[in-house]
Amino acid sequence: MTLALQIILVLSSILLTVFVLLHKGKGGGLSSLFGGGVQSNLSGSTVVEKNLDRYTVLMVVIWVACIIALNLLQAFSG
Repeated sequence: MTLALQIILVLSSILLTVFVLLHKGKGGGLSSLFGGGVQSNLSGSTVVEKNLDRYTVLMVVIWVACIIALNLLQAFSG
């Protein structure tokens, strides 16, 4: 059980990193300091961006659930 949760945790961590890096920059951060904020956002959120947001939130939920489950298993395996 612990090994399966650890594998799921590693996979969800990798996918979460990829999904966060796929997000479009919103501006106002370091990217605008180096000229990345020049583009204007003329179109609204696309379906792809909304789905990417959903997948990112799902990965966060899975990641947090794995961490909590692993901590509970460790605490009660005394």
